Amino acid sequence: MSQSGPFTEPPASRSQDPWVAFGRLVAGVGIYGLCGWLLDRWLGTSFLLPVGIVAGAALGLYLVFVSVRER
Repeated sequence: MSQSGPFTEPPASRSQDPWVAFGRLVAGVGIYGLCGWLLDRWLGTSFLLPVGIVAGAALGLYLVFVSVRER
């Protein structure tokens, strides 16, 4: 028996939620930026942090496009 009330969610997928896309972008930048920063500290370089941030943003955008295309 299916009930409908004020606390039931519509059957829409989570990929339509803009906060999911925002979270993927922020997580990509944060995780890969942190990896780049750690590698910079370990290797004594100074270019891997920006590379990690750009790579994280690109991979986050890729995940957003893949999730939107699946609908």
